[in-house]
Amino acid sequence: MENPNTTPLVDTNRIIEERRAKLRGLREEGIAFPNDFVRAHLAEVLAAEHEDKDPQKLVDEKVAVAVAGRIMLKRVMGKACFATIQDMSGRIQLYVSVDDVGKEVLDAFKHYDIGDIVGAQGGLFKTQKGELTVRVTQIRLLTKSLRPLPEKFHGLTDQELKYRQRYVDLIMNEDTRLVFVQRARIIQAIRNLLISRRYYEAETPMMQPIPGGASARPFVTHHNALDMQFYLRIAPELYLKRLVVGGFEKVFEINRNFRNEGISTRHNPEFTMLEFYAAYTNHEYLMDFVEQILRAAAQAACGTEQITYQGRPLDLSKPFARLTITEAIRKHRPDIGDEVLKDRAKIIDKMNELKIPFRDSDGLGGLQLSLFENTVESELWDPTYIVDYPAEVSPLARRNDKNPELTERFELYICGREIANGFSELNDPEDQAERFMEQVRQKEAGDHEAMHYDADYIRALEYGLPPCGGAGIGIDRVVMMLTDSPSIRDVILFPHMRPE
Repeated sequence: MENPNTTPLVDTNRIIEERRAKLRGLREEGIAFPNDFVRAHLAEVLAAEHEDKDPQKLVDEKVAVAVAGRIMLKRVMGKACFATIQDMSGRIQLYVSVDDVGKEVLDAFKHYDIGDIVGAQGGLFKTQKGELTVRVTQIRLLTKSLRPLPEKFHGLTDQELKYRQRYVDLIMNEDTRLVFVQRARIIQAIRNLLISRRYYEAETPMMQPIPGGASARPFVTHHNALDMQFYLRIAPELYLKRLVVGGFEKVFEINRNFRNEGISTRHNPEFTMLEFYAAYTNHEYLMDFVEQILRAAAQAACGTEQITYQGRPLDLSKPFARLTITEAIRKHRPDIGDEVLKDRAKIIDKMNELKIPFRDSDGLGGLQLSLFENTVESELWDPTYIVDYPAEVSPLARRNDKNPELTERFELYICGREIANGFSELNDPEDQAERFMEQVRQKEAGDHEAMHYDADYIRALEYGLPPCGGAGIGIDRVVMMLTDSPSIRDVILFPHMRPE
């Protein structure tokens, strides 16, 4: 069956050859790709300023404009043509007539193709239908498009093609462009909020001699000049905390992390994280501040904190719920009682029954976490903090003073997926050294995601890390939520794909 999003291969090849022939003609005439046209106006701005004006008043004002963009629609008549061009802000119509540009220019314009990029000068007026239009007095072909765009009524709807050829997707689909406009607004709102609270923005290494700050399998690379193995970072955490040691008491970074893991609707090997750290704060402060960050992002992207995701309402304006791991299991899986949750042998029996994998080295806390992640996590639609994580699965978090088997750590779940992770930071260098050693033992036992021992980070802690709280927020998942996107690939401009 023929794909409705593409022109048949034979036709495509013919169209490309015809356009190449036109390009050869342009080369013979002079400069085929001129670069001296200066655009002075955007379609969106012109519409905002003039769309509501009376047609005669608009003509009387003699508004001169210079616009440029890609031809998306074109209607050829005898002595005049209409075309619609698209720029970064939107679309505007052009009117090209023999009376205004002359026969030679009009004839040349008639041979322009959909997809060509043009620059035009002229005056604004309104058509009989009231559409804001540029009466063109000068027009130039700036870029010849050699490949045909998808058929206009279908656009580009094949999902894999949209990911592989994002440039075409952005040309054809306004909804796609809006997603990435909203993404930019979300990141800007988050950055502005942090800066307004006196956080400093930092840039830490992407290539690290020791991968740290998370439990994940890293990508490995080699630096030829230094003859050293490096790892693409899995998190910026340990470097940002070094900065807190150095006196940058409130610091953040919005940048890429890399984890050599599977690909799914929620996972991409390369993804964007916000991490922020503040001295003299703890996990309670972090939870309150994460709520503020997400509300600021929602206002920037949607203009409201009450949104809809995949057909279900979601309210970010209310205080987020807070539950421990065992409280969440009891609430959402009442069939799993305390007699199971408090007994390691019984919880193992339950996990075997449910076919949930675990490691023989897992303690009771680690088993509870695995049970939660496999039975409850997907049920947490409304914003919910899961708190009091076991120390055995939180190697960088401060222990709870009342129960040292637990840590002052939380994870935030919304729409059934993890959005944020944070904790009161462990600033005891001797405790941190022992936790690193335990991670090394787990790695030696076959855990590929366990952390390395970072001696320099221990040295930094020995100079003194003030009491501190730190959190990370998955930007891609926040954008998914606020743009009603079902897959992480919908919110990453160029997601990783298998070869064509």
